[in-house]
Amino acid sequence: MKVATYNANGVNGRLPVLLRWLEEAEPDVVVLQELKASSERFPEAAIRDLGYDAVWHGQKSWNGVALLSRVGEIHETRRGLPGDPDPSQSRYIEAAVNGILIGGLYLPNGNPRPGPKFNYKLAWFERLIEHAAGLLETGLPIMLAGDFNVIPSDLDVYKPERWTDDALFAPEVRDAYFRLLDQGWTDALRERHPGEVIYTFWHYFRNAYGRNAGLRIDHFLLSPMLAERLSDAQVDTHVRGWEKTSDHAPVWIELVDKPKTKLGKKARA
Repeated sequence: MKVATYNANGVNGRLPVLLRWLEEAEPDVVVLQELKASSERFPEAAIRDLGYDAVWHGQKSWNGVALLSRVGEIHETRRGLPGDPDPSQSRYIEAAVNGILIGGLYLPNGNPRPGPKFNYKLAWFERLIEHAAGLLETGLPIMLAGDFNVIPSDLDVYKPERWTDDALFAPEVRDAYFRLLDQGWTDALRERHPGEVIYTFWHYFRNAYGRNAGLRIDHFLLSPMLAERLSDAQVDTHVRGWEKTSDHAPVWIELVDKPKTKLGKKARA
Protein backbone atom coordinates (compact mmCIF):
# COMPACT_ATOMS: atom_id res chain seq x y z
CA MET A 1 0.00 0.00 0.00
CA LYS A 2 1.43 3.34 -1.07
CA VAL A 3 0.36 6.40 0.93
CA ALA A 4 1.42 9.94 0.04
CA THR A 5 1.18 13.40 1.54
CA TYR A 6 1.32 16.52 -0.60
CA ASN A 7 0.91 20.21 0.14
CA ALA A 8 -0.68 21.24 -3.15
CA ASN A 9 -0.44 25.00 -2.45
CA GLY A 10 -3.76 25.63 -4.20
CA VAL A 11 -5.63 22.54 -5.39
CA ASN A 12 -7.42 24.32 -8.26
CA GLY A 13 -4.61 26.58 -9.45
CA ARG A 14 -2.21 23.63 -9.51
CA LEU A 15 -4.70 20.94 -10.48
CA PRO A 16 -2.79 19.96 -13.67
CA VAL A 17 0.31 19.30 -11.54
CA LEU A 18 -1.67 17.25 -9.02
CA LEU A 19 -3.36 15.16 -11.70
CA ARG A 20 -0.09 14.60 -13.56
CA TRP A 21 1.60 13.40 -10.39
CA LEU A 22 -1.34 11.13 -9.45
CA GLU A 23 -1.19 9.48 -12.86
CA GLU A 24 2.58 9.07 -12.66
CA ALA A 25 3.01 7.95 -9.04
CA GLU A 26 -0.26 6.02 -8.61
CA PRO A 27 -0.48 6.32 -4.82
CA ASP A 28 -3.25 4.32 -3.18
CA VAL A 29 -4.08 6.96 -0.59
CA VAL A 30 -3.20 10.66 -0.60
CA VAL A 31 -3.32 13.27 2.15
CA LEU A 32 -3.55 16.81 0.72
CA GLN A 33 -2.96 20.12 2.44
CA GLU A 34 -3.33 23.82 1.65
CA LEU A 35 -6.26 23.38 -0.72
CA LYS A 36 -6.95 27.13 -0.63
CA ALA A 37 -10.49 26.40 -1.79
CA SER A 38 -13.92 26.38 -0.20
CA SER A 39 -15.58 23.00 0.11
CA GLU A 40 -17.85 23.85 -2.84
CA ARG A 41 -14.83 24.42 -5.12
CA PHE A 42 -12.97 21.20 -4.41
CA PRO A 43 -12.27 19.50 -7.82
CA GLU A 44 -14.00 16.24 -6.96
CA ALA A 45 -14.94 15.32 -10.53
CA ALA A 46 -11.39 15.61 -11.91
CA ILE A 47 -10.00 13.53 -9.06
CA ARG A 48 -12.75 10.95 -9.32
CA ASP A 49 -12.00 10.57 -13.05
CA LEU A 50 -8.62 9.15 -12.01
CA GLY A 51 -10.30 6.57 -9.80
CA TYR A 52 -10.08 8.29 -6.41
CA ASP A 53 -12.79 8.82 -3.85
CA ALA A 54 -12.31 11.88 -1.68
CA VAL A 55 -13.32 13.62 1.52
CA TRP A 56 -12.24 17.18 2.18
CA HIS A 57 -12.44 20.02 4.65
CA GLY A 58 -12.17 23.24 2.66
CA GLN A 59 -11.71 26.90 3.50
CA LYS A 60 -11.88 29.84 1.14
CA SER A 61 -8.42 31.15 0.12
CA TRP A 62 -6.55 29.48 3.00
CA ASN A 63 -5.70 26.13 4.57
CA GLY A 64 -7.85 23.12 3.65
CA VAL A 65 -7.14 19.37 3.92
CA ALA A 66 -8.35 16.30 2.04
CA LEU A 67 -7.99 12.51 1.84
CA LEU A 68 -8.10 10.58 -1.44
CA SER A 69 -8.37 6.80 -1.82
CA ARG A 70 -8.46 4.32 -4.67
CA VAL A 71 -8.31 1.25 -2.39
CA GLY A 72 -11.62 1.37 -0.56
CA GLU A 73 -14.14 3.60 1.09
CA ILE A 74 -13.11 6.55 3.22
CA HIS A 75 -14.84 6.45 6.60
CA GLU A 76 -14.44 9.95 7.99
CA THR A 77 -14.17 10.09 11.78
CA ARG A 78 -13.23 13.67 12.59
CA ARG A 79 -12.85 17.21 11.26
CA GLY A 80 -10.77 19.52 13.39
CA LEU A 81 -9.01 18.74 16.66
CA PRO A 82 -10.89 18.50 19.95
CA GLY A 83 -11.13 21.82 21.74
CA ASP A 84 -10.17 23.95 18.74
CA PRO A 85 -11.19 27.55 19.57
CA ASP A 86 -11.19 28.51 15.87
CA PRO A 87 -12.95 25.74 13.91
CA SER A 88 -13.09 28.00 10.85
CA GLN A 89 -9.46 27.04 10.12
CA SER A 90 -9.55 23.80 8.13
CA ARG A 91 -6.41 22.05 9.32
CA TYR A 92 -7.26 18.50 10.34
CA ILE A 93 -9.24 15.62 8.86
CA GLU A 94 -9.29 12.02 10.06
CA ALA A 95 -10.63 8.88 8.45
CA ALA A 96 -10.29 5.10 8.31
CA VAL A 97 -9.09 3.82 4.94
CA ASN A 98 -8.29 0.20 4.10
CA GLY A 99 -7.85 -0.75 7.75
CA ILE A 100 -5.70 2.26 8.72
CA LEU A 101 -6.74 5.35 10.65
CA ILE A 102 -5.22 8.42 8.99
CA GLY A 103 -4.99 11.89 10.48
CA GLY A 104 -4.24 14.44 7.76
CA LEU A 105 -3.00 17.76 9.10
CA TYR A 106 -1.76 21.21 8.15
CA LEU A 107 -0.11 22.62 11.25
CA PRO A 108 -0.03 26.44 11.54
CA ASN A 109 3.05 28.24 10.23
CA GLY A 110 3.35 30.47 13.31
CA ASN A 111 5.22 33.41 11.84
CA PRO A 112 5.94 36.08 12.84
CA ARG A 113 7.49 34.98 16.10
CA PRO A 114 6.79 36.08 18.76
CA GLY A 115 3.17 37.05 18.38
CA PRO A 116 -0.42 35.75 18.29
CA LYS A 117 0.20 33.48 15.28
CA PHE A 118 3.08 31.78 17.06
CA ASN A 119 0.99 31.36 20.21
CA TYR A 120 -1.78 29.83 18.11
CA LYS A 121 0.70 27.39 16.59
CA LEU A 122 1.91 26.23 20.00
CA ALA A 123 -1.65 25.85 21.29
CA TRP A 124 -2.66 23.89 18.17
CA PHE A 125 0.36 21.63 18.63
CA GLU A 126 -0.62 20.92 22.23
CA ARG A 127 -4.10 19.86 21.11
CA LEU A 128 -2.51 17.60 18.49
CA ILE A 129 -0.24 16.01 21.11
CA GLU A 130 -3.19 15.35 23.40
CA HIS A 131 -5.31 13.89 20.60
CA ALA A 132 -2.43 11.77 19.31
CA ALA A 133 -1.93 10.23 22.74
CA GLY A 134 -5.54 9.11 22.75
CA LEU A 135 -5.17 7.63 19.28
CA LEU A 136 -2.14 5.58 20.34
CA GLU A 137 -4.03 4.19 23.32
CA THR A 138 -6.38 2.41 20.91
CA GLY A 139 -3.52 0.20 19.67
CA LEU A 140 -4.78 0.54 16.10
CA PRO A 141 -2.62 1.05 13.00
CA ILE A 142 -2.54 4.86 12.75
CA MET A 143 -0.62 7.50 10.87
CA LEU A 144 -0.41 11.26 11.19
CA ALA A 145 0.61 12.78 7.87
CA GLY A 146 0.91 16.21 6.37
CA ASP A 147 2.66 19.54 6.49
CA PHE A 148 3.74 19.91 10.11
CA ASN A 149 5.55 23.23 9.51
CA VAL A 150 8.29 21.89 11.79
CA ILE A 151 11.99 21.56 10.97
CA PRO A 152 12.99 18.86 13.47
CA SER A 153 16.78 19.27 13.42
CA ASP A 154 19.77 20.97 11.77
CA LEU A 155 19.94 18.08 9.31
CA ASP A 156 16.48 19.02 8.02
CA VAL A 157 17.33 22.52 6.80
CA TYR A 158 19.83 24.16 4.48
CA LYS A 159 22.00 26.52 6.54
CA PRO A 160 20.16 26.20 9.87
CA GLU A 161 21.80 29.35 11.23
CA ARG A 162 19.53 31.37 8.94
CA TRP A 163 16.39 29.93 10.56
CA THR A 164 17.02 30.61 14.24
CA ASP A 165 14.27 33.27 14.43
CA ASP A 166 11.71 31.38 12.34
CA ALA A 167 8.65 29.72 13.91
CA LEU A 168 9.33 26.49 12.00
CA PHE A 169 12.66 26.08 13.78
CA ALA A 170 11.82 27.55 17.17
CA PRO A 171 13.00 25.51 20.18
CA GLU A 172 9.44 25.34 21.55
CA VAL A 173 8.17 23.93 18.25
CA ARG A 174 10.91 21.34 17.91
CA ASP A 175 10.36 20.36 21.54
CA ALA A 176 6.66 19.82 20.82
CA TYR A 177 7.51 17.67 17.80
CA PHE A 178 9.81 15.42 19.81
CA ARG A 179 7.32 15.19 22.66
CA LEU A 180 4.89 13.91 20.06
CA LEU A 181 7.43 11.37 18.78
CA ASP A 182 8.20 10.26 22.32
CA GLN A 183 4.64 9.00 22.68
CA GLY A 184 5.70 6.14 20.43
CA TRP A 185 5.40 7.48 16.88
CA THR A 186 7.99 6.73 14.18
CA ASP A 187 9.14 9.48 11.79
CA ALA A 188 8.95 7.33 8.63
CA LEU A 189 11.15 9.41 6.34
CA ARG A 190 13.93 9.76 8.91
CA GLU A 191 13.59 6.08 9.84
CA ARG A 192 14.38 5.11 6.25
CA HIS A 193 16.99 7.83 5.70
CA PRO A 194 18.97 8.23 8.94
CA GLY A 195 21.68 10.86 8.68
CA GLU A 196 20.72 11.79 5.12
CA VAL A 197 20.02 15.30 3.84
CA ILE A 198 16.50 15.04 2.45
CA TYR A 199 14.07 17.92 1.90
CA THR A 200 10.38 18.28 1.09
CA PHE A 201 10.05 22.06 0.55
CA TRP A 202 11.98 24.71 -1.38
CA HIS A 203 11.08 28.41 -1.56
CA TYR A 204 10.28 29.90 -4.95
CA PHE A 205 12.88 32.65 -4.64
CA ARG A 206 16.69 32.68 -5.01
CA ASN A 207 16.68 29.45 -7.02
CA ALA A 208 16.21 27.47 -3.81
CA TYR A 209 15.20 24.30 -5.64
CA GLY A 210 18.09 24.51 -8.09
CA ARG A 211 20.54 24.95 -5.19
CA ASN A 212 18.76 22.31 -3.09
CA ALA A 213 18.36 24.91 -0.34
CA GLY A 214 15.37 23.22 1.22
CA LEU A 215 13.58 22.15 4.38
CA ARG A 216 12.04 18.92 5.64
CA ILE A 217 8.65 19.90 7.03
CA ASP A 218 6.28 17.29 5.56
CA HIS A 219 6.19 14.21 7.77
CA PHE A 220 4.67 10.76 8.23
CA LEU A 221 4.35 9.63 11.84
CA LEU A 222 3.44 5.97 12.27
CA SER A 223 2.05 4.14 15.28
CA PRO A 224 4.04 1.09 16.48
CA MET A 225 1.80 -1.39 14.69
CA LEU A 226 2.11 0.52 11.42
CA ALA A 227 5.84 1.20 11.79
CA GLU A 228 6.40 -2.57 11.63
CA ARG A 229 4.90 -2.53 8.14
CA LEU A 230 7.07 0.28 6.75
CA SER A 231 9.08 -0.87 3.73
CA ASP A 232 10.02 2.43 2.04
CA ALA A 233 9.74 6.21 2.35
CA GLN A 234 10.72 8.68 -0.36
CA VAL A 235 10.26 12.21 -1.69
CA ASP A 236 9.23 12.78 -5.32
CA THR A 237 11.69 15.64 -5.53
CA HIS A 238 11.43 16.00 -9.31
CA VAL A 239 7.81 17.19 -9.03
CA ARG A 240 9.09 20.40 -7.42
CA GLY A 241 10.85 21.12 -10.73
CA TRP A 242 7.68 20.99 -12.84
CA GLU A 243 6.18 24.15 -14.31
CA LYS A 244 3.67 25.98 -12.07
CA THR A 245 4.24 23.44 -9.31
CA SER A 246 3.84 23.67 -5.54
CA ASP A 247 6.78 24.73 -3.38
CA HIS A 248 6.43 21.32 -1.69
CA ALA A 249 7.20 17.92 -3.19
CA PRO A 250 5.04 14.83 -2.56
CA VAL A 251 6.27 12.48 0.15
CA TRP A 252 5.23 8.84 0.16
CA ILE A 253 5.63 5.64 2.10
CA GLU A 254 5.03 2.00 1.25
CA LEU A 255 3.54 -0.45 3.71
CA VAL A 256 3.69 -4.23 3.48
CA ASP A 257 0.46 -6.11 4.11
CA LYS A 258 1.77 -7.84 7.25
CA PRO A 259 4.31 -6.74 9.85
CA LYS A 260 7.87 -7.74 9.10
CA THR A 261 9.06 -10.49 11.47
CA LYS A 262 12.44 -11.96 12.22
CA LEU A 263 12.79 -15.74 12.05
CA GLY A 264 14.10 -17.55 15.07
CA LYS A 265 16.91 -20.09 14.91
CA LYS A 266 14.55 -23.05 14.61
CA ALA A 267 12.52 -21.41 11.87
CA ARG A 268 15.66 -20.50 9.90
CA ALA A 269 16.89 -24.06 10.25
